Amino acid sequence: MRYAHSNFEAFVRPARPAGIGNRSAWIVGGGLGGMAAAAFLIRDAGMTPSRITILEASDADGGALDGAGNSETGWLIRGGREMEEQFQCLWDLYRSIPSLEEPDASVLDEFYRLNRADPSSSPIRAMCGRGQKLPDRDRLTLTGRARREIIALILADEKTLDGRTISDVLSDDFMKSNFWLFWRSMFAFETWHSAIEMKRYLARFVHQILGLKDLHTLKFTRFNQQESLSRPLATWLVSQGVIFRHGVRVTNVLVDTTGAKKVATRIDWLESGQSGHTDLGADDLAFVTNGSMVENARWGDHHTPAPLDTTIGEGNVWQLWRNMAAQDPAFGRPDVFCGDTTRSRWESATVTTLDTRIPALVHEVTGRDPFSGRTVTGGPITIKDSAWLMSWVVSRQPHFKGQPQGQMVAWLYGLFSNVPGDYVKKPMQDCTGEEITREWLFHMGVPEDRIDDMAATGAITHPCMMPFITAQFMPRATGDRPKVVPDGSRNLAFLGQFAETPRDTVFTTEYSVRTAMEAVYTLLDIDRAVPEVFGSVYDIRMLLQAAAELRDGKKVPASGLLRHITDGTEIDTLLERYGLI
Repeated sequence: MRYAHSNFEAFVRPARPAGIGNRSAWIVGGGLGGMAAAAFLIRDAGMTPSRITILEASDADGGALDGAGNSETGWLIRGGREMEEQFQCLWDLYRSIPSLEEPDASVLDEFYRLNRADPSSSPIRAMCGRGQKLPDRDRLTLTGRARREIIALILADEKTLDGRTISDVLSDDFMKSNFWLFWRSMFAFETWHSAIEMKRYLARFVHQILGLKDLHTLKFTRFNQQESLSRPLATWLVSQGVIFRHGVRVTNVLVDTTGAKKVATRIDWLESGQSGHTDLGADDLAFVTNGSMVENARWGDHHTPAPLDTTIGEGNVWQLWRNMAAQDPAFGRPDVFCGDTTRSRWESATVTTLDTRIPALVHEVTGRDPFSGRTVTGGPITIKDSAWLMSWVVSRQPHFKGQPQGQMVAWLYGLFSNVPGDYVKKPMQDCTGEEITREWLFHMGVPEDRIDDMAATGAITHPCMMPFITAQFMPRATGDRPKVVPDGSRNLAFLGQFAETPRDTVFTTEYSVRTAMEAVYTLLDIDRAVPEVFGSVYDIRMLLQAAAELRDGKKVPASGLLRHITDGTEIDTLLERYGLI
């Protein structure tokens, strides 16, 4: 498998691998990674679709790409996905998937046209003081010390960051900045999360830095991600002949690790309470989604808190990974990620409005009509003085195809779900949907004598507790995540947020699709390069862009800075010379 920066290979149709007509694939997990692997097997490897089987534990496809519910009992969104132009592998996939909304168009065509006609932006990226715009929201408020720390972290060797947290490498100067407020609420980082992942994010998204203030670089789907991304992909796969088996909980994949080779020989599962399995032949491939951000996600309702379920038992995807890891150290260390849910969980909530009061409030706060069919918040609006560090999003409406005219759907989340709120004096994790709505309305500036009635009669809110939602950000070291294709593997690959591929960033749709592409291309030796990670730390010119933008737009002579970096000049001396500190 090779990486490539150019588009020379982007339009290549690779030759079919020898013997592909006799080969089969078993894919564990019907999330984006699993479905992407099936698509690449068909499009780029020429595998017969009917020889591809996807085993999915739930009754739905898409994994974290969700969207469910109805207008009467309330819509359901566990989370949302922010996308950008430089998701190289994601768009490579969706250029080949037909749109369900526009005739003779791909999903990429549909997405492109929508975001060209209605570019995203945030009217008030952050709030405070009960409905007021954050006064300095147009500034990153980084001190010289904080800027030095950012550049130093981007340039740090990952091996020096093994097991370290963000608070280990970035000081209080950085934590007090608007940069950190915008960054953490956009990507869901906590101070105790992995310094390695923070470094990768800074390197990967340096071109987004000025966009932090108004989110103008982000792009979004027309509807929720289930209807806009998951359903078109699943529909195409089924039309090709791929076999989906739902309600199948894989419990183990047995691997022969004799000598230096690794060969998957059998997949065990539970289906309708009964044990089952398939033996893998010499021509069979196994792709395994190890771990899940949304495993054990549990819903509450308007009058019931969402329960916290941290149980890991047989049939749970985390137990599958444990069972595989017990066979060989190359398969990673799952408990690094799932072993402390106090540091990997937070809560979200979906608000479905019942009358005009809350939509009118959103219109007043943002200056945008939520029923215009155009961008409303353009990403999260973060409430800086919220004890829960609450953010809220109103996407283009309708957010669901079945959503009636005049009904609005909002999504809320709190990064600190275990501390009492400012109006509702309870932790978010102990609150009903109605209580969470009260807390939101309080911070939106609704007079206190109107909050309780508006929350009780103006909306249906469903909270969702997700114990593993940021498990992929837990502090880690080399080897904690298995390589996409472990060394010596002949037919086994790992997919998704807990497989390791260099330089790219977890908690993104791009990461799921990249691992799928790398898995297929490596195991079948596809003669087409995988797109290089955009903005990686190895592209020093992206660092120059970061340095310039961290100065709130001041430009730096790129050629001179590049020469000094490559000559090994000390970072502090370099930044002083170009006025960055």
